[in-house]
Amino acid sequence: MTQELKRRNDDRPLWDVICWTIGTRAVIAAQRLKLFPLLGERPRTLEEICGSLSIAPRPAQAMLSACASLGLVKPSGGRFSLTPVAEDYLLPTSPTYFGRFLDFAMIVNEGLYSLQTVQKALATGQAQVYGTGELFKSHEEQAALMRGFTEMMHDHSIGNALVWPDKVDLSSTRLMLDVAGGSGAHSIGATRRWPKLQALVFEIPPVCPVTEEFAARYGLSDRIRTQPGDMWKDPFPKADLHFYADIFHDWPPEKCRFLAKKSFDALEPGGRIILHEMLFDDDKSGPFATAAYSFAMSLWTEGQQFSAKELAALLSEAGFRDVEAKPSVGYFSIVVGRKP
Repeated sequence: MTQELKRRNDDRPLWDVICWTIGTRAVIAAQRLKLFPLLGERPRTLEEICGSLSIAPRPAQAMLSACASLGLVKPSGGRFSLTPVAEDYLLPTSPTYFGRFLDFAMIVNEGLYSLQTVQKALATGQAQVYGTGELFKSHEEQAALMRGFTEMMHDHSIGNALVWPDKVDLSSTRLMLDVAGGSGAHSIGATRRWPKLQALVFEIPPVCPVTEEFAARYGLSDRIRTQPGDMWKDPFPKADLHFYADIFHDWPPEKCRFLAKKSFDALEPGGRIILHEMLFDDDKSGPFATAAYSFAMSLWTEGQQFSAKELAALLSEAGFRDVEAKPSVGYFSIVVGRKP
């Protein structure tokens, strides 16, 4: 019997794979060419853009269309201008500039996403970043690399840091321990929102001077301090809130359990823990951004993204109660637990 020739399903998911892979390169090229600061000066025609960036009209138009389709550029009256999203995140003068994260993740480390590297990570189960897979060890050994990474992660974090403190009442919290807090971006956001809150960023010694520079830049040196330490070896100082932003996703579950239990043991009764992460759905079928971010962790670290259910179970196992997940901003959420 001849099988009926019939198209049964929409093939757009496959086209999305191809088109997203190619199309997002146009946006990365725009970032590298400094298109966004150019349009931040004033709207420009295609001819003016081509002249300023020394690019050809046909691919330039395609690049601009890709940026427009993602809501970064707006065409109007023969000119192109930035959208509010691009003004917030792609202008270096913006307080929520995202560009250094984009540069570091997608331009400086472009080779990390080659098919050959991805296949090696899949075959070995080992991170491939810097050609060694040693993300944090490399930062400890190379000061310039550490500083660049810390500054990049500040751009990654500061936008979210201005939102999640509105999702939880910290009015009675005295001291927030920002574990492996890098630039202190989340301490900056929390202390700006809650005037009585003090923050202590617990970081390895080479990072602490960079953290202090950021605190001074925001006029918060009197409220954000640093304490050098290794979260795996050194005791946590006393605090009534432990905060971990994009930390648990760097490590396998057994190491996350260690950190959760260490925080539980260090906190006084009534103390809280907050995990700030991009969360999976419970069955890990999405969202796509979380799935992609989790796959990136296969290349960068030992870790992966978790679901709210997994993190709640992990905190409950450590002894925390009243655990709940709250959407924060964009793809990110916070998971909050209390020590009884």
